[in-house]
Amino acid sequence: MTERNVLGGELEPCGTDPLTGFYRDGCCSTGPEDRGSHTICAVVTAEFLEHQRSIGNDLSTPVEQYGFPGLKPGDRWCVTAVNWLRAHEDGAAAFVVLASTHERALDVVPLAALREHAVDVPPDPGSLG
Repeated sequence: MTERNVLGGELEPCGTDPLTGFYRDGCCSTGPEDRGSHTICAVVTAEFLEHQRSIGNDLSTPVEQYGFPGLKPGDRWCVTAVNWLRAHEDGAAAFVVLASTHERALDVVPLAALREHAVDVPPDPGSLG
């Protein structure tokens, strides 16, 4: 079964440099092992990275034993829906690539909140078809 994005289409890759995704496959795919719901394809900003650090989720510091290079502004990364929502509520949300954000993110985050921070998607995604 094909995984779907928040727009109802096929889930598109999020990023390969650095290689992202809970399964490190470049996509914000999810499954039973992904208890954190790493489903939002974020384009991180300095503000978002600082916010994450302030809540105990340091995404900037490399962790070699996990092959994590550390993120810098502009990187695409599959972030957890709960942490993205917290950043949104605190005014520090990262940009979101809707076509690469898994539909399961909608279990936690309203589509309207994701759309507020959308990049790489025209106002009417139907025009892509």
